[in-house]
Amino acid sequence: MFEDIPVDVGVIYEGERIRRQQMHVELGGPNIEAKFEVVKSRPMDEIEDEKITVIGPDLQDLEPGGSYPYGIWIDVAGKEVEEELEGVIERRVHEFCNYIEGFMHLNQRYDIWLRLSKKSFERGLNSFKVIGKVLHRLFKSDLPFIQKIQTTFVTDPDKAKEMLDEAVKIYEARDARARGLKDEDVKEFYGCTLCQSFAPTHCCVITPQRYANCGAISWFDGRAAARVDPKGPIFKIQRGECLDPFKGEWSGADQAVKERTMGEIARVQLYTSQHKPEQELFPHTSCGCFEAIAFYIPEVDGIGVVDRGFKERTVNGLPFSTMADATAGGRQGRRLSRLIH
Repeated sequence: MFEDIPVDVGVIYEGERIRRQQMHVELGGPNIEAKFEVVKSRPMDEIEDEKITVIGPDLQDLEPGGSYPYGIWIDVAGKEVEEELEGVIERRVHEFCNYIEGFMHLNQRYDIWLRLSKKSFERGLNSFKVIGKVLHRLFKSDLPFIQKIQTTFVTDPDKAKEMLDEAVKIYEARDARARGLKDEDVKEFYGCTLCQSFAPTHCCVITPQRYANCGAISWFDGRAAARVDPKGPIFKIQRGECLDPFKGEWSGADQAVKERTMGEIARVQLYTSQHKPEQELFPHTSCGCFEAIAFYIPEVDGIGVVDRGFKERTVNGLPFSTMADATAGGRQGRRLSRLIH
Protein backbone atom coordinates (compact mmCIF):
# COMPACT_ATOMS: atom_id res chain seq x y z
CA MET A 1 0.00 0.00 0.00
CA PHE A 2 2.92 2.36 0.71
CA GLU A 3 5.74 0.85 -1.36
CA ASP A 4 6.26 4.12 -3.23
CA ILE A 5 6.43 6.22 -0.03
CA PRO A 6 10.04 6.97 1.06
CA VAL A 7 9.35 6.55 4.81
CA ASP A 8 7.46 3.97 6.82
CA VAL A 9 3.75 4.43 7.49
CA GLY A 10 1.97 2.73 10.37
CA VAL A 11 0.32 3.00 13.75
CA ILE A 12 3.69 2.32 15.37
CA TYR A 13 4.67 5.96 14.79
CA GLU A 14 1.71 7.44 16.66
CA GLY A 15 2.98 9.26 19.71
CA GLU A 16 6.38 10.02 18.11
CA ARG A 17 7.78 13.32 19.37
CA ILE A 18 10.09 15.46 17.23
CA ARG A 19 12.16 17.92 19.26
CA ARG A 20 13.36 21.21 17.82
CA GLN A 21 16.91 19.97 17.26
CA GLN A 22 15.50 17.01 15.27
CA MET A 23 13.12 18.96 13.04
CA HIS A 24 13.59 20.05 9.46
CA VAL A 25 10.64 22.48 9.50
CA GLU A 26 7.72 23.37 11.73
CA LEU A 27 4.22 23.95 10.36
CA GLY A 28 1.80 25.99 12.44
CA GLY A 29 2.52 25.88 16.14
CA PRO A 30 2.35 28.47 18.93
CA ASN A 31 4.30 31.16 17.05
CA ILE A 32 2.25 31.03 13.84
CA GLU A 33 -1.12 32.74 13.59
CA ALA A 34 -2.46 31.34 10.29
CA LYS A 35 -3.00 27.59 10.65
CA PHE A 36 -6.03 25.34 10.14
CA GLU A 37 -7.34 22.00 8.98
CA VAL A 38 -10.76 21.55 7.40
CA VAL A 39 -12.75 18.73 5.84
CA LYS A 40 -15.72 19.65 3.65
CA SER A 41 -18.26 17.34 2.04
CA ARG A 42 -18.94 17.99 -1.64
CA PRO A 43 -21.09 16.55 -4.43
CA MET A 44 -19.32 13.79 -6.36
CA ASP A 45 -19.03 15.84 -9.54
CA GLU A 46 -17.19 18.67 -7.76
CA ILE A 47 -14.18 16.59 -6.76
CA GLU A 48 -11.23 15.37 -8.82
CA ASP A 49 -10.36 12.19 -7.00
CA GLU A 50 -6.90 12.10 -5.36
CA LYS A 51 -5.95 15.52 -6.70
CA ILE A 52 -3.30 17.22 -4.55
CA THR A 53 -2.65 20.96 -4.75
CA VAL A 54 0.06 22.97 -2.99
CA ILE A 55 -0.49 26.73 -2.61
CA GLY A 56 2.79 28.34 -1.60
CA PRO A 57 6.25 26.84 -1.07
CA ASP A 58 6.45 23.06 -0.93
CA LEU A 59 8.38 21.27 1.82
CA GLN A 60 11.57 21.18 -0.24
CA ASP A 61 11.36 24.96 -0.75
CA LEU A 62 11.00 25.92 2.92
CA GLU A 63 14.06 27.15 4.79
CA PRO A 64 15.26 24.47 7.25
CA GLY A 65 14.62 25.23 10.91
CA GLY A 66 11.81 27.70 10.23
CA SER A 67 8.17 27.89 11.31
CA TYR A 68 5.56 28.47 8.62
CA PRO A 69 1.85 29.14 8.11
CA TYR A 70 0.06 25.92 7.28
CA GLY A 71 -3.38 24.81 6.24
CA ILE A 72 -4.81 21.57 4.93
CA TRP A 73 -8.20 21.63 3.21
CA ILE A 74 -9.68 18.25 2.32
CA ASP A 75 -12.78 17.80 0.16
CA VAL A 76 -14.57 14.45 0.35
CA ALA A 77 -17.54 12.89 -1.44
CA GLY A 78 -19.51 9.67 -1.29
CA LYS A 79 -23.05 8.34 -1.02
CA GLU A 80 -22.83 8.27 2.80
CA VAL A 81 -20.70 11.40 3.20
CA GLU A 82 -22.73 14.19 4.72
CA GLU A 83 -22.09 17.49 6.46
CA GLU A 84 -22.60 15.92 9.89
CA LEU A 85 -19.52 13.75 9.32
CA GLU A 86 -17.10 16.56 8.46
CA GLY A 87 -15.79 17.08 11.99
CA VAL A 88 -15.29 13.36 12.52
CA ILE A 89 -13.36 12.90 9.27
CA GLU A 90 -11.38 16.05 10.04
CA ARG A 91 -10.22 14.69 13.40
CA ARG A 92 -8.70 11.69 11.60
CA VAL A 93 -6.16 14.06 10.00
CA HIS A 94 -4.44 14.11 13.41
CA GLU A 95 -4.35 10.32 13.59
CA PHE A 96 -3.26 9.67 10.00
CA CYS A 97 -0.51 12.32 9.93
CA ASN A 98 0.99 10.64 12.96
CA TYR A 99 1.15 7.32 11.09
CA ILE A 100 3.91 8.85 8.94
CA GLU A 101 7.42 8.24 10.23
CA GLY A 102 9.03 11.51 11.24
CA PHE A 103 5.90 13.62 10.84
CA MET A 104 4.37 14.83 14.12
CA HIS A 105 0.87 16.30 14.38
CA LEU A 106 -0.56 17.89 17.53
CA ASN A 107 -3.90 19.55 18.42
CA GLN A 108 -6.77 20.39 16.07
CA ARG A 109 -8.68 22.97 14.08
CA TYR A 110 -6.91 26.36 14.29
CA ASP A 111 -4.37 25.17 16.90
CA ILE A 112 -2.47 22.59 14.84
CA TRP A 113 1.26 22.11 15.29
CA LEU A 114 3.30 19.85 13.00
CA ARG A 115 6.98 19.04 12.66
CA LEU A 116 8.88 17.15 9.97
CA SER A 117 12.09 15.45 11.08
CA LYS A 118 15.42 15.97 9.34
CA LYS A 119 15.79 12.22 8.94
CA SER A 120 12.50 11.75 7.10
CA PHE A 121 13.13 14.79 4.90
CA GLU A 122 16.52 13.42 3.89
CA ARG A 123 14.94 10.05 3.07
CA GLY A 124 12.60 11.71 0.56
CA LEU A 125 9.63 13.09 2.48
CA ASN A 126 10.22 16.43 0.78
CA SER A 127 6.83 17.27 -0.73
CA PHE A 128 3.30 17.74 0.56
CA LYS A 129 2.20 15.60 -2.37
CA VAL A 130 3.80 12.58 -0.69
CA ILE A 131 1.87 13.34 2.52
CA GLY A 132 -1.30 13.81 0.48
CA LYS A 133 -0.92 10.37 -1.12
CA VAL A 134 -0.60 8.75 2.31
CA LEU A 135 -3.64 10.58 3.68
CA HIS A 136 -5.77 9.68 0.67
CA ARG A 137 -4.95 5.99 0.97
CA LEU A 138 -5.52 5.91 4.73
CA PHE A 139 -8.83 7.75 4.51
CA LYS A 140 -10.17 5.46 1.79
CA SER A 141 -8.91 2.35 3.58
CA ASP A 142 -10.23 3.19 7.07
CA LEU A 143 -13.35 5.09 5.98
CA PRO A 144 -14.56 3.25 2.87
CA PHE A 145 -17.68 5.42 2.61
CA ILE A 146 -15.32 8.10 1.20
CA GLN A 147 -15.39 7.51 -2.53
CA LYS A 148 -13.58 10.63 -3.69
CA ILE A 149 -11.04 12.84 -1.93
CA GLN A 150 -8.89 15.79 -2.90
CA THR A 151 -6.50 17.81 -0.76
CA THR A 152 -5.06 21.32 -0.79
CA PHE A 153 -1.99 22.23 1.28
CA VAL A 154 -1.43 25.93 1.99
CA THR A 155 1.81 27.60 3.07
CA ASP A 156 1.37 30.96 1.34
CA PRO A 157 0.87 33.44 4.24
CA ASP A 158 -1.82 35.56 2.58
CA LYS A 159 -3.79 32.60 1.29
CA ALA A 160 -3.49 30.80 4.64
CA LYS A 161 -4.93 33.82 6.44
CA GLU A 162 -7.77 34.12 3.93
CA MET A 163 -8.66 30.43 4.20
CA LEU A 164 -8.37 30.51 8.00
CA ASP A 165 -11.18 33.08 8.09
CA GLU A 166 -13.33 30.72 6.04
CA ALA A 167 -12.36 27.77 8.24
CA VAL A 168 -13.38 29.60 11.42
CA LYS A 169 -16.84 30.21 9.95
CA ILE A 170 -17.16 26.47 9.30
CA TYR A 171 -16.09 25.62 12.86
CA GLU A 172 -18.57 28.12 14.29
CA ALA A 173 -21.43 26.76 12.17
CA ARG A 174 -20.71 23.23 13.41
CA ASP A 175 -20.58 24.37 17.03
CA ALA A 176 -23.87 26.24 16.68
CA ARG A 177 -25.64 22.97 15.82
CA ALA A 178 -24.68 21.54 19.19
CA ARG A 179 -25.95 24.41 21.30
CA GLY A 180 -29.24 24.12 23.13
CA LEU A 181 -29.40 20.33 23.59
CA LYS A 182 -28.92 19.17 27.22
CA ASP A 183 -27.40 15.98 28.62
CA GLU A 184 -30.73 14.92 30.10
CA ASP A 185 -32.43 15.23 26.71
CA VAL A 186 -30.67 12.16 25.29
CA LYS A 187 -30.31 8.50 26.28
CA GLU A 188 -26.90 7.97 24.72
CA PHE A 189 -23.51 9.61 25.06
CA TYR A 190 -20.47 8.87 22.89
CA GLY A 191 -16.89 7.98 23.70
CA CYS A 192 -13.65 8.55 21.80
CA THR A 193 -10.25 6.86 22.16
CA LEU A 194 -8.50 8.46 19.17
CA CYS A 195 -5.82 9.95 21.45
CA GLN A 196 -4.89 6.81 23.38
CA SER A 197 -1.65 6.51 21.40
CA PHE A 198 -0.56 9.70 23.19
CA ALA A 199 -2.51 9.17 26.42
CA PRO A 200 -3.18 5.44 27.04
CA THR A 201 -5.49 6.01 30.03
CA HIS A 202 -7.57 8.73 28.41
CA CYS A 203 -11.09 8.23 27.10
CA CYS A 204 -13.35 11.13 26.13
CA VAL A 205 -16.99 11.14 27.13
CA ILE A 206 -18.92 13.28 24.65
CA THR A 207 -22.33 14.62 25.66
CA PRO A 208 -24.60 17.36 24.31
CA GLN A 209 -23.05 19.76 26.82
CA ARG A 210 -19.48 18.45 26.63
CA TYR A 211 -17.37 18.28 23.48
CA ALA A 212 -14.46 15.90 23.14
CA ASN A 213 -11.38 17.36 24.85
CA CYS A 214 -9.84 18.32 21.52
CA GLY A 215 -12.80 20.62 20.93
CA ALA A 216 -13.42 19.11 17.49
CA ILE A 217 -16.10 16.45 18.06
CA SER A 218 -19.58 17.30 19.29
CA TRP A 219 -22.35 14.93 20.38
CA PHE A 220 -23.79 15.16 16.87
CA ASP A 221 -20.39 14.32 15.36
CA GLY A 222 -20.07 11.35 17.71
CA ARG A 223 -23.51 10.07 16.73
CA ALA A 224 -22.67 10.27 13.04
CA ALA A 225 -19.29 8.58 13.48
CA ALA A 226 -20.65 5.70 15.56
CA ARG A 227 -23.36 5.11 12.95
CA VAL A 228 -21.05 4.84 9.91
CA ASP A 229 -18.12 3.15 11.71
CA PRO A 230 -19.54 1.23 14.70
CA LYS A 231 -16.26 -0.61 15.36
CA GLY A 232 -14.15 2.55 15.17
CA PRO A 233 -12.57 4.69 17.90
CA ILE A 234 -15.78 6.71 18.41
CA PHE A 235 -18.48 4.61 20.03
CA LYS A 236 -21.89 4.73 21.65
CA ILE A 237 -22.25 4.91 25.46
CA GLN A 238 -25.55 4.09 27.12
CA ARG A 239 -26.04 7.02 29.48
CA GLY A 240 -27.37 4.93 32.36
CA GLU A 241 -28.41 6.25 35.75
CA CYS A 242 -27.56 9.80 36.78
CA LEU A 243 -25.47 9.39 39.94
CA ASP A 244 -24.81 13.09 40.48
CA PRO A 245 -26.53 15.77 38.34
CA PHE A 246 -24.35 18.58 39.73
CA LYS A 247 -20.95 16.94 39.18
CA GLY A 248 -22.13 15.17 36.03
CA GLU A 249 -21.64 11.51 36.86
CA TRP A 250 -23.51 8.80 34.97
CA SER A 251 -23.31 5.05 35.54
CA GLY A 252 -23.00 4.25 31.83
CA ALA A 253 -20.13 6.71 31.36
CA ASP A 254 -18.29 5.26 34.38
CA GLN A 255 -18.61 1.74 33.01
CA ALA A 256 -17.51 2.68 29.49
CA VAL A 257 -14.45 4.61 30.67
CA LYS A 258 -13.43 1.79 33.01
CA GLU A 259 -13.60 -0.71 30.15
CA ARG A 260 -11.77 1.50 27.64
CA THR A 261 -8.94 2.39 30.07
CA MET A 262 -8.44 -1.22 31.24
CA GLY A 263 -9.69 -0.32 34.71
CA GLU A 264 -7.24 2.55 35.23
CA ILE A 265 -10.02 5.16 35.43
CA ALA A 266 -13.11 3.86 37.24
CA ARG A 267 -15.19 7.01 37.72
CA VAL A 268 -15.62 10.24 35.76
CA GLN A 269 -17.49 13.36 36.83
CA LEU A 270 -17.87 15.46 33.71
CA TYR A 271 -18.27 18.83 35.41
CA THR A 272 -15.72 18.77 38.20
CA SER A 273 -12.31 20.33 37.83
CA GLN A 274 -9.95 19.14 40.54
CA HIS A 275 -9.59 16.96 43.58
CA LYS A 276 -9.85 18.29 47.13
CA PRO A 277 -8.83 16.03 50.04
CA GLU A 278 -12.02 16.74 51.96
CA GLN A 279 -14.24 16.09 48.94
CA GLU A 280 -13.88 13.08 46.65
CA LEU A 281 -13.93 14.26 43.04
CA PHE A 282 -13.12 12.41 39.83
CA PRO A 283 -12.49 14.88 36.98
CA HIS A 284 -12.41 13.87 33.33
CA THR A 285 -8.98 12.94 31.99
CA SER A 286 -7.20 14.86 29.22
CA CYS A 287 -5.13 13.83 26.23
CA GLY A 288 -3.06 16.92 25.43
CA CYS A 289 -4.97 18.51 22.53
CA PHE A 290 -7.10 20.76 24.74
CA GLU A 291 -7.44 24.49 24.14
CA ALA A 292 -7.52 25.66 27.77
CA ILE A 293 -6.74 24.56 31.31
CA ALA A 294 -8.66 25.41 34.47
CA PHE A 295 -6.66 25.73 37.69
CA TYR A 296 -7.47 26.45 41.33
CA ILE A 297 -6.47 29.78 42.92
CA PRO A 298 -6.52 29.19 46.71
CA GLU A 299 -6.01 32.86 47.60
CA VAL A 300 -9.47 33.70 46.26
CA ASP A 301 -10.99 30.19 46.37
CA GLY A 302 -11.66 30.48 42.66
CA ILE A 303 -10.90 28.95 39.30
CA GLY A 304 -8.63 30.50 36.67
CA VAL A 305 -8.65 29.54 32.98
CA VAL A 306 -5.64 29.88 30.68
CA ASP A 307 -5.77 29.21 26.95
CA ARG A 308 -3.08 27.71 24.77
CA GLY A 309 -2.27 31.05 23.15
CA PHE A 310 -1.30 32.77 26.42
CA LYS A 311 2.51 32.95 26.56
CA GLU A 312 3.12 34.45 30.00
CA ARG A 313 2.97 32.94 33.47
CA THR A 314 -0.44 32.76 35.09
CA VAL A 315 -1.26 33.96 38.61
CA ASN A 316 -0.12 30.63 40.06
CA GLY A 317 3.36 31.26 38.64
CA LEU A 318 3.13 28.60 35.93
CA PRO A 319 2.86 28.98 32.13
CA PHE A 320 0.37 26.99 30.05
CA SER A 321 3.06 24.53 28.91
CA THR A 322 3.97 23.47 32.45
CA MET A 323 0.36 22.98 33.47
CA ALA A 324 -0.33 21.08 30.26
CA ASP A 325 2.44 18.60 31.12
CA ALA A 326 0.85 18.05 34.53
CA THR A 327 -2.74 17.58 33.39
CA ALA A 328 -2.34 15.77 30.04
CA GLY A 329 -1.47 12.16 29.31
CA GLY A 330 -4.69 10.60 30.60
CA ARG A 331 -4.09 11.52 34.22
CA GLN A 332 -7.10 12.09 36.44
CA GLY A 333 -6.18 15.53 37.72
CA ARG A 334 -5.41 15.97 41.40
CA ARG A 335 -3.55 19.27 41.58
CA LEU A 336 -4.49 20.82 38.26
CA SER A 337 -7.73 20.44 36.39
CA ARG A 338 -8.73 19.28 32.97
CA LEU A 339 -9.69 21.71 30.26
CA ILE A 340 -12.85 23.75 30.28
CA HIS A 341 -14.43 24.34 26.85
